[in-house]
Amino acid sequence: MPNLPELMPTQVSDETFGGVTYHIAGELVPVLSVDVTRMPVYFEHHILLWKNSTITIGLKSLKGALKRMMAGMQIFVTEASGAGIIAFSRDGPGHIVPIHLRRGEEIQVREHQFLAATGNVDYTFERVRGLATMLFGQSGFFIDRFRGDTGDGIVWLHGYGNVFEKTLTPGETIDIEPGGWLFKDTSVKMETKIDRLSSGFFGANMNFIVNRFTGPGRVGIQSMYLHMPTEE
Repeated sequence: MPNLPELMPTQVSDETFGGVTYHIAGELVPVLSVDVTRMPVYFEHHILLWKNSTITIGLKSLKGALKRMMAGMQIFVTEASGAGIIAFSRDGPGHIVPIHLRRGEEIQVREHQFLAATGNVDYTFERVRGLATMLFGQSGFFIDRFRGDTGDGIVWLHGYGNVFEKTLTPGETIDIEPGGWLFKDTSVKMETKIDRLSSGFFGANMNFIVNRFTGPGRVGIQSMYLHMPTEE
């Protein structure tokens, strides 16, 4: 069947990009191992699995700290630097996927699914409001934005289940269950489509809701969705 979303690689060995060499291994709860000797890596709290004792752990501040704090988002991430290897895993079954960013490229990521990134990748966020986020309440939800500002870099994401990637041509669309998308290129437009379903039985009706993505660009799809408590 042509044009199906493609399964992203589940294993990576000795891949070098953005100043680091990394490995991804494991089938149920995968592990990301990164050599940070030449480039520091920052990561979400509580995902450290093991590290060489020569690696130093510190804090990296994020842009817009006051705005993030008022929104209830983290204002610091943990950063690893020094000679050696550090390994990460999340406490849940899933799929770790690397997103390689050339200088100036940007990727938009669903909140809570960032795992780690090289130190030369800029990390900001935006709150998405309105109809496109009606499943999350009036306050909406956050999208993390990662950009290769000072050079080539990598963002590693954790998707639940397996992660598939669909590359849309200009004007091509795909409808995805609102909990199913993981990342998208900035060139991809996202909107919400609602079909109102009515049975005619005692006036019963319900809404069938999808997010519609319009190309050009990439969209990541996760086959399992874990609801996070901050998604209102």
